[in-house]
Amino acid sequence: MTIKHEFGVAAKKVRDAEAARDELGAALKTAGVTLPSLRIIPLSCTEESPRQLLDLGPCTVETAHQIAAALECATRSP
Repeated sequence: MTIKHEFGVAAKKVRDAEAARDELGAALKTAGVTLPSLRIIPLSCTEESPRQLLDLGPCTVETAHQIAAALECATRSP
């Protein structure tokens, strides 16, 4: 493969991962939850990596309760 192709694949993976990160961050914010360490794991965006990964990062116990409450609310809504 050419270097140009490899960068193209990596760039698409980064864009896809950024979109997923932003979508998750926005949904969590709507639910009143902020994960300050939400980020892309850069090495997961290489051509060799089978899938991109997000790191949700550490959170406080309070944030964990907020996430649990948001998920419970979402599963109850039709």
